[in-house]
Amino acid sequence: MEKLRPVRTWLSDMDGVLVHEEEAIPGAAEFVRRLRERGRPFLLLTNNSIFTARDLQARLSRSGIDVPEESIWTSALATAQFLDKQRPGGTAYVIGEAGLTTAMHSIGYVLTDRDPEYVVLGETRTYSFEAITTAIRLIEAGARFIATNPDPTGPSQQGSIPATGSVAALITRATGVEPYFVGKPNPLMMRSALNRIDAHSETTVMVGDRMDTDMVSGLEAGLRTILVLTGSTRPDQVERFPYRPTHVRDSVADLVELVDAWDDVDESVMDL
Repeated sequence: MEKLRPVRTWLSDMDGVLVHEEEAIPGAAEFVRRLRERGRPFLLLTNNSIFTARDLQARLSRSGIDVPEESIWTSALATAQFLDKQRPGGTAYVIGEAGLTTAMHSIGYVLTDRDPEYVVLGETRTYSFEAITTAIRLIEAGARFIATNPDPTGPSQQGSIPATGSVAALITRATGVEPYFVGKPNPLMMRSALNRIDAHSETTVMVGDRMDTDMVSGLEAGLRTILVLTGSTRPDQVERFPYRPTHVRDSVADLVELVDAWDDVDESVMDL
């Protein structure tokens, strides 16, 4: 038996793990409820920068999943925190929706299209060609280029839609300037999440549905990882990657028993 460290804290992706759009994935509510009953600190991470944490809390509640607002960490919040540490009280031209603009205002940034220090690209369902053109011209004029996350596509009920990574690629092609992506798989977002709940990487597990963001970000942050097969990554795709998750499970429903097992087994000898 492999001796492993105890699991005291949990990080989990949202879309593809707990919900599909507005529909809860079977077992998601039970998983979150068990974490709360056991008193295990947890944080839900999402690269989606459209919504505020309060919006997402309401969305999850409508799906039957009870999560406190403070237990949600978005790429928009991580981006704002990063910029606040880099250049407090700065200026930015922002392409995005309420999740990103609210986060930027909360750190005291001025949102402007007149000689901003940064162009900050987030996700929106209605990308404007005029806004993208403005971003290109501002970057050409010297603005630093930041993007909330590298995801090329996002889910919708009709299928995949272009996301932040795709629009960032368009801007890069036009300007020759690569953005700095703050969200997953950047370990920066993982470390900010760990700090938010006072967690240690050696005793934390990351649950996700994407090999190219969730699993690699957990791996690079020193976390154990669990891939669930209810989202973006299909079972036949797992072996194509040069890295592997610690474990693969069919869905979040399979994790309820793990929460109990890790609490009931002696902390000095644990096996996932």
